[in-house]
Amino acid sequence: MRTLVPSPVRVIGTGLIGGSLGMALTRAGAAVQVEDVSPGTTALAVELGVGALPAAEDPDPALVLVAAPPDVAAGLVDRALRAWPEALVADVASVKATVLDGLRALARPEDLPRYIGAHPMAGREVSGVIAARADLFRGRPFVVVPHESTGAEAVTVLKGLATEIGSVPIVLDAASHDTAVAQVSHVPQVMASLLGATLLEPTESALGLAGQGLRDTTRIADSDPRLWVEILGANAGAVRTVLGEVRERLDQVMGALETLSGSPDPAIGSRRALADLVADGNRGVRRIPGKHGGSTEVFATLVVLVPDRPGELARLLGEIGEIGVNLEDLRLEHEIGRAVGLAHIAVDAAREDLLTRELADRGWTVAEA
Repeated sequence: MRTLVPSPVRVIGTGLIGGSLGMALTRAGAAVQVEDVSPGTTALAVELGVGALPAAEDPDPALVLVAAPPDVAAGLVDRALRAWPEALVADVASVKATVLDGLRALARPEDLPRYIGAHPMAGREVSGVIAARADLFRGRPFVVVPHESTGAEAVTVLKGLATEIGSVPIVLDAASHDTAVAQVSHVPQVMASLLGATLLEPTESALGLAGQGLRDTTRIADSDPRLWVEILGANAGAVRTVLGEVRERLDQVMGALETLSGSPDPAIGSRRALADLVADGNRGVRRIPGKHGGSTEVFATLVVLVPDRPGELARLLGEIGEIGVNLEDLRLEHEIGRAVGLAHIAVDAAREDLLTRELADRGWTVAEA
């Protein structure tokens, strides 16, 4: 099988990301070698199909992928650059400036052109190689992060790797990457964790009232604390800047709520501040790209009632396919005690009327989104 990725590939660190990269590259036809500080994790990675243990007679790796936290990645990259003088070495840590700065302090200048940063924008709430999946990166951005002395071939190789594992390659410098991930990943994690922490106080009966909105907004709060301490610490400056903007908004909301709760005739501006926040939230959410990279404004969302019986969701999805409408996104809402689930189906806005009409003709109930 031909592949755009040079072989062998040595994956150093076989957690969720390293393990998934190994699985995806193995599936793409690359020869993958695995290495981890834990012999037990290494053995499990081999058994799960991440790659093979390197043997003495194996050729040196042509590409090394360091899948380790930002605080140790630079040292591992430097070690790889020195151990394999012909190899291209990349790290896939979620923060890039910290790794690059650390490597500049450690590496020999002649080795730096063989280093390039990368960050596959994918993950799960669960960690470890046991959670690794070969399809984890499909349709997800894969950020390629060259520095001023990175060779042009290195960029080409990493973009080819992204293509092979089903990702969409995007090239950014380290500072731009770190600002971007603070906005779209790191601060959302902080906000979800803050919201999740407020749930330590309510009574069990209060929590019994929780609906899908709470589950949606706290889903990523169930993440690995040790991992996130490293990520947030490594990207502290960018995260602090974005959180400062959040704090300004929060102060405005607090001021408006204090006025509304403390005055029989509150100023009109207080209600306006709350309305502006919700409206700005609407506009911000609509800027999130859909699966094809465009704004979600080009999609329409239908809510279809799905009976709580085996096979009903599969029947709905099958009939959408028969109608000839492509499913852009799906979210299922099903609460305890409800006889039906709500399937929130995103489709091309131009196909909304057709799908609504055809589903109704087939006996499905389509509610207001």
